[in-house]
Amino acid sequence: MTRTSSSIPLRLASTAIAAVAVLSLSGCLYAQIPAGSPTDIPSSSPETDAPSDESSGSTLTFTEGLDLASDTYIEWGDGLVVDEGWKIVSPDDGNGAWTYGTVDGTCTARFWQGYTTDVPVVAGDDSASSDAILGVLLQTPTSEVTPLATTGEFSYMAGGSGGVETRQVVGVDGSRTWLMAARAFTQTGVGLSVVVDCTAADAEATLAAINEKNAVVVTP
Repeated sequence: MTRTSSSIPLRLASTAIAAVAVLSLSGCLYAQIPAGSPTDIPSSSPETDAPSDESSGSTLTFTEGLDLASDTYIEWGDGLVVDEGWKIVSPDDGNGAWTYGTVDGTCTARFWQGYTTDVPVVAGDDSASSDAILGVLLQTPTSEVTPLATTGEFSYMAGGSGGVETRQVVGVDGSRTWLMAARAFTQTGVGLSVVVDCTAADAEATLAAINEKNAVVVTP
């Protein structure tokens, strides 16, 4: 799957950050990531990226991320490709973004991986830089996102393992719930995110189910 050096905003029609740790949303949740990708990063298809079944038993906290070598390759594994409960809604667009949907049509999960060139990252601070990715997605200053974001995790190397610390925000719009989770790796200059959007299901529970199948893969 491709990493892109272009900007990564997922354009929100309207977003309001309230005084509580819940974000309100109306209109379209996201649109296409802008075009443009580097020529030196090969693209791989979702069908070949399923994570290994063997768990490393390790973690990748924000602090541990600072120990990564600068050339470490970090990407999403693609465990949903073999899950009968999910289907591909849009394949890898060549810009580091692709979308899965549940077969019952209640939720989508839009994944992104790429360079954080246009994100206001904080050198040596993966947590603050993860908030910065959320800020770009929400088109909201990082300083307004940080007090409302919470720390979660993606799975590390194998589905269900947990261990990769993330920052996330949750939104509610009537019966619709959504969740944005992101992780920046300041040592390598890349980031990952997923936007889970559910019309008739719980976005947090859906992300937990995704983490059981899907993982972040790190190659030294």
